[in-house]
Amino acid sequence: MATQKRATRGWGAITAAGLGLATGAVALLTAQRQAIDSLRVRVEHLEQAAQAQRETNIAQQQRLHWELLSKAMDDPELAEVLDTYEEAVSAKKQRQYLFANALYTNALCYYRIGNISREEFFGFARGILQNPIFREYWRVTRPHRATLIDTSEEAELGRLVDDLLRQLEEADSDEWWVVGEPPAD
Repeated sequence: MATQKRATRGWGAITAAGLGLATGAVALLTAQRQAIDSLRVRVEHLEQAAQAQRETNIAQQQRLHWELLSKAMDDPELAEVLDTYEEAVSAKKQRQYLFANALYTNALCYYRIGNISREEFFGFARGILQNPIFREYWRVTRPHRATLIDTSEEAELGRLVDDLLRQLEEADSDEWWVVGEPPAD
């Protein structure tokens, strides 16, 4: 009997030790899970802050771009600096091209910061391509867009507008607002 009690006490001690280890492991896993959840929340906050900073940077760059274009539109001597077209253009045409550039880059900025969807950008492009001056601007600046990195968002949207312009020129219908397939977001 004494031997049985010792064996039972031995199993009891082993069971208690096992329960203690299991409880400790569960507590450790719970603490690790809480730490991981806390880190995940921090990372999400940092990602949101980084996105907000990118949007702020884009908006500031857009503002600077507009200021520079405005100066060039107001001063023909400054506009000459931006005359990088293959053919000579008049001062009037140069101002029109600069304004076309401002309109396009404004829509591009709106898209990049999420104020308009890709489909809305497409609709803007379809509308502005109805203007012959904008179409001319778009054609003469094709070499400028060719310098963009192919995988960039700006290059991708430029190709979207190029394709839309081609479709509009080939369309047999005067109903320009139905030409082209709006992209899926």
